Amino acid sequence: MDYSIKIGGEAGQGIQTIGETLSRIFARAGYYVFTHQDYESRIRGGHNFYQIRISNNPVTASKSVIDILVALDNESITQHERELKPNGHVLYDSSFLRQKFEKSNFLDIPLSELAVTYGGSKIMANTVAVGAVIGMLGMSPEIMYELIKKTFKKKGDDVISANLKTAEAGYKFAKERCLTCSFVISGLETSKMLITGNEAIGAGAIASGLNFYSAYPMTPSTGIFNFIAENVKDFSIVVEQAEDEIAAINMAIGASFAGVRAMTGTSGGGFALMVEGVSLAAMTETPLVIALAQRPGPATGLPTRTEQADLLYALFAGHGEFPKVIFAPGSPEEAFYLTNKAFDLAEKYQITVIILTDQYLADSQWSYKDFDLTSLKYTDYRIREEFQKLKEYKRHTFTETGISPLGIPGRSSHLVVTDSDEHDEEGHIIEDAETRVKMVEKRLFRKMPLIREEIAPPQLYGIQSPDIVIVCWGSMYGIAKEVVDELSDKFKIAMLHFSEIYPFPEQQNWINVLKNAKLSIGIEQNATSQFARLVRMETGFSIQNHINRYDGRPFTVEELKEKVYVYLTRL
Repeated sequence: MDYSIKIGGEAGQGIQTIGETLSRIFARAGYYVFTHQDYESRIRGGHNFYQIRISNNPVTASKSVIDILVALDNESITQHERELKPNGHVLYDSSFLRQKFEKSNFLDIPLSELAVTYGGSKIMANTVAVGAVIGMLGMSPEIMYELIKKTFKKKGDDVISANLKTAEAGYKFAKERCLTCSFVISGLETSKMLITGNEAIGAGAIASGLNFYSAYPMTPSTGIFNFIAENVKDFSIVVEQAEDEIAAINMAIGASFAGVRAMTGTSGGGFALMVEGVSLAAMTETPLVIALAQRPGPATGLPTRTEQADLLYALFAGHGEFPKVIFAPGSPEEAFYLTNKAFDLAEKYQITVIILTDQYLADSQWSYKDFDLTSLKYTDYRIREEFQKLKEYKRHTFTETGISPLGIPGRSSHLVVTDSDEHDEEGHIIEDAETRVKMVEKRLFRKMPLIREEIAPPQLYGIQSPDIVIVCWGSMYGIAKEVVDELSDKFKIAMLHFSEIYPFPEQQNWINVLKNAKLSIGIEQNATSQFARLVRMETGFSIQNHINRYDGRPFTVEELKEKVYVYLTRL
């Protein structure tokens, strides 16, 4: 079983409501789910869609072909009818589209009429649509009914009853009228959780002891902000919506200096305003975690689209030379664990760690059985009770590791001092050359080798001695993985996926995999192959072949497979 459902329409028509409700039903039924969205940067109008893929096997990307198209506007049919499989179906309401289609695979369902008849309001047309899709698939409606009861629990019995009736009306109408529907649904399995990349970063931060989050809302990072804000009461977190990104990063630095785990999040334009703060955190050796959710630039660019074009920007952001860590998770699961690792390294080495994501990963939903919370790290690197017993304290004292004791202001009679100017061990401004050299070496040369030892190598997926290697990073993981799966029966192919980007992982066996392969292909969602340039800069190895996409849309499995196959036929 492997079905794809696309809900298309204008912003404001409830596309996301239908998509998210269906996704939650499928996940509760125990199926593996992957979703992604395509939406314009406007509140109403424009053509948007929400695509869901369900299977009884793990799925990690979207397909180009679909089984059911829920068309809430004419543009959905114009753009997406050609994507239907030979036995695919279109669900539409002729009163919405003001047009009737006399085709055997078009199912005209009076969504508005059924909503008014059974629910008393047109607003419930989305619930009718959800019921209709479940009916077309031939699924039992029981999980749908349970989810409706839970969703509308706080709104009272009347609202629950109206939604149950409209969902049932849509279900029965589709089940009785879609005579050509021949979908085969596998048996139910254990319920799974459904989580986006943004939610996973937020959950990872909370699980890592997050105390303070400040940000200015900016797509596509806002989902992290929202998730954390929704959980402030349960986990005693302070969330602050700053007036701009300059204030956001400085608030986070201040909170961290005061003794709590702090984080901020933004996108490209907002990160541009934060860059001076990145250098401030570096000079003062203040732990900080930043979520940088990429979108196409420059300037405002395409606010709701996806791209991987901020890698080198993040790598070199900040004036002066100082250590930082960059992670680029490939899935929500990786996002969860890498966020935990980000907090651990930021606190341990008193540095900034950037979690680099993008709109595709931020908004995509993946299903999992669970996350292993026992593997999470939480070490308190701050000096607390013992701080009061110290006879002397210097905030930036020289050590073999370059890591100075991290004291909390107000915890003892000791003064905790630091400065944005170059400073001595006590944190006071200096001008002499000797101290300057020692401080640079402390921050950079002593810490960096230790940090590098903490960086995991890339994941090699597929055959261990491949002829063809797909090299990718960040959110390309799921798409490239499925392409390798589909080509592995004909070719000796593997994927080398990097999620711990900088410091660059030690050149262990993975570099030999690249050097020994007959063909290496770099796959990136940017125009200039930024990661391939980083590989060459760090290792001297040059990836000769590149597949780039920079139109703001993600690859589908078939699209990427076709482009990879062009290179394989040349072998």
